[in-house]
Amino acid sequence: MPDTLLEVSGVRKTFRVARNRLTALDGVDLRIGRGETVGLVGESGCGKSTLARVLMLLERPDEGTVSFAGVDPFTLRGKELLAWRRRVQMVFQDPFASLNARMTAAELIGEPWRTHRDVQPTAAARAARVRELLDLVGLRAGDAERYPNEFSGGQRQRLGIARALALEPELIICDEPVSALDLSVQAQVLNLLAELQERLGVSYLFISHDLSVVRHVADRVSVMYLGKVIEHGPAEAVFDQPLHPYTAALMSAAPSLDVSGSARPERILLQGELPSPLNPPSGCRFRTRCWQATDRCAAEAPPVVSREAHEGLCHFPLAAAAASA
Repeated sequence: MPDTLLEVSGVRKTFRVARNRLTALDGVDLRIGRGETVGLVGESGCGKSTLARVLMLLERPDEGTVSFAGVDPFTLRGKELLAWRRRVQMVFQDPFASLNARMTAAELIGEPWRTHRDVQPTAAARAARVRELLDLVGLRAGDAERYPNEFSGGQRQRLGIARALALEPELIICDEPVSALDLSVQAQVLNLLAELQERLGVSYLFISHDLSVVRHVADRVSVMYLGKVIEHGPAEAVFDQPLHPYTAALMSAAPSLDVSGSARPERILLQGELPSPLNPPSGCRFRTRCWQATDRCAAEAPPVVSREAHEGLCHFPLAAAAASA
């Protein structure tokens, strides 16, 4: 297992909504190793984006700790905080909305250097580095003077990746980075991210609702439901032998490109709507949609079930039932 770069422990974040409290994150644990890709999956509203905002220091957790290379970034101030911000960057979902339409590619890539002036101190150094980054993400040096509307969707996302790499970060948070792209372009961007990771050793937190994409890129996977991580472990174990019924339902709904004729898991159709985070169910939060739920699930919070590095929160884990059958 690679050395730990980022470790999140017991992070809780609530927001005031009218006279109520909405718990967006409820005791979230997460670990990312150096040079590793961790996939974060779950339905809309489960807390994925809130966690990303916490990791970018845009939100401060109410409880819990965040450790980056052994340092709590929320304790940093002034120049130390500014230096830390170079180490974590973000690639956004919409490559057009995240780019200023009035700036050229060179200006967009060089924008972080306006704040971190010592990274590329001279105009000549900045121009040379822009050309290097354009080449690194598969664009041409001549693209430096083009505007975002002159690029295709895939090219704009490459431009966003180049901007994220400008400060040579150790961790890039990818928030649905290919969901707005065509399938063929998705593959190009995913392959680019993999090549950059191999070349630069950068780590990724890959946030997505597309499980086929996550399976392709992630070393480990964390599954979120109503503010909690309900299952996490090596990608192969989570996808092939899910412990939690919610994870199994997600996997059964994921599209497959397998044309070998091998048996696919039976589709699991969840009943009911996603409960409101303003009033989550007692005990197991998934119980209102779970086909295995009993009175125990309503009365007791589910325990942690562990199989080597694979863990889930469930009274009746699926892999255990399969093993005993």
